[in-house]
Amino acid sequence: MKRVARCGLAIATSITLLTTSAACGDDGSGGGSRAPVPGVTDTQIVVGTHMPLTGPASAGYSKIAPATKAYFDYVNANGGVHGRKLTYKIMDDGYNPANTQQVVRQLVLQDKVFAILNGLGTPTHSGVLDFLKSNRVPDLFVASGSRSWDQPDKYPGTFGFNTDYTVEGKILANHVKTSLPGRKVCFLGQDDDFGRDSLVGVERVLGAGAVVARQTYVTSNTNVAPQIGAFNAAGCQVVILATVPGFTALAVGTAARLGFKPQWLVSNVGADHPTLAKQLGAAAPLLDGMIGANYLPMQNDTANPWIQLFTKVNKEHNGDAPFDGNTVYGMAVGYLFVQVLLAAGKDLTRESVLDAVVKGGYQGPGLAPLRFSATDHSGYGGQRLTRVSGGVQSYFGPTYETDEGDGPVQEYTAAPATPPANGVPTAS
Repeated sequence: MKRVARCGLAIATSITLLTTSAACGDDGSGGGSRAPVPGVTDTQIVVGTHMPLTGPASAGYSKIAPATKAYFDYVNANGGVHGRKLTYKIMDDGYNPANTQQVVRQLVLQDKVFAILNGLGTPTHSGVLDFLKSNRVPDLFVASGSRSWDQPDKYPGTFGFNTDYTVEGKILANHVKTSLPGRKVCFLGQDDDFGRDSLVGVERVLGAGAVVARQTYVTSNTNVAPQIGAFNAAGCQVVILATVPGFTALAVGTAARLGFKPQWLVSNVGADHPTLAKQLGAAAPLLDGMIGANYLPMQNDTANPWIQLFTKVNKEHNGDAPFDGNTVYGMAVGYLFVQVLLAAGKDLTRESVLDAVVKGGYQGPGLAPLRFSATDHSGYGGQRLTRVSGGVQSYFGPTYETDEGDGPVQEYTAAPATPPANGVPTAS
C-alpha cells in the first residue's frame, strides 16, 4: 500500500509523470530493491520495433532494422551498455496500420519491451501513439518525418529522428526557387501526413499558387498513371515527390512510358539510389539527374569514417548484406540509442531514458543538428541535397537547416562529428 501511495503523490513534469507511473507497475524483470523495469535485467535490455519487412514499403526499408540490430550486436561484442547486452525484437507489420497495432501490443504486453525504437511509417505509427502513451512506453526515434512525433505536451514520450517533412519540403522548394526559377512545379505525395506535411513546406517557400498540380497516391494502388498523366497534361517541368521508394520508382517508370521528362526532386524517404536502381532494373538510368536530400553520410563515400565503421559492422554482424542508405540509417539510429542509454546511467528506467533524450547535445553521423529538448522532439533539423549523375548519387552544395514555420532556409556550417576509435560511444 505504501508503494501505491507514493505513486499517487508523484508530482513532476509530463515526462517524469509518464515514467514515474510506469515504474510503479509490477511487470518486467529488473533486479534490485526498486520496482522492476520492463525489458531491463542486470544483463539485458530488450527493445522492439515494427517494420515493413514485407508489403508496399519493404523495398529498402526491410534493411533498416537488421542494420540497427547489427550495430547492437557490435556493441554487445564490445561489452554492451553499462554491462547489459541489447536485444532487438523486430516485428513485421507489412506497412499496414492494423498489423502495426497488433504487433506493437504484442511487443508491449507480451514481450514487455523496455521501449519501442524506430517504428517505421506515418500511417502505421500514428495508430499506436495513444497506446504507447497510456502504457508509458518510451517511443523513441520514429522512422518518419511526420510532425506528429513532435508534440511534447500531448506525447511526452515520443521523439522523431528523420528531418521532418515540412522542413524537408522547404529545403527542396528552396532549390527550386534559387536554381529552377520560373519552372512549372507539380507535387505528388502519399495520402497522409507524409504528403501533407511535405506540401506545407513546399508551399511555405514557393507559395500555394506556384504548385500548378497536386496529386496523391495510396500504397494499396500501384497505378500512378492518372497522376503522372495529369502532370504531363499540365506541362509540369519540376515534380516534387513525397513518396516511399516503390512509388518513386513507379512515378519515374510511368513518366518514361508516357514520354514525360520532368526534373525530379525527391524526399529523402524515397530517394536512396541503390534501392531505386534495384526496383527499376534495366531502367535505372532514368534516375540520372534526380535530386534528393539526406542528412547522413552517403553510402558510397568510402573515405567517410562513419561509412568505414558501418561497413565493418555490416560485414561482421549483418552478413555483409548489400550496403545502401537504409543500412546507414539503421546503424545511425542504433548509435544514437546507445548514446542515450549511456547517458541514462546504470540505474536504467523509462524515466531516465526520456530525461536523457531531452537533455540533448547528441552528435553522431548526421550532417545536420539533432534538435532534442524538453520543447522539441523533432530529431534532425536539416538536410543536404543530392544528385544522381552517371549512376552515382553524390552530395552537392551546403547543408541547410530551417524550421517548420516561416523561418529562412539557411546554411548549417558546423563540422560533422567523427566516430570514436572503437566505434562505440562512451558515457559523457
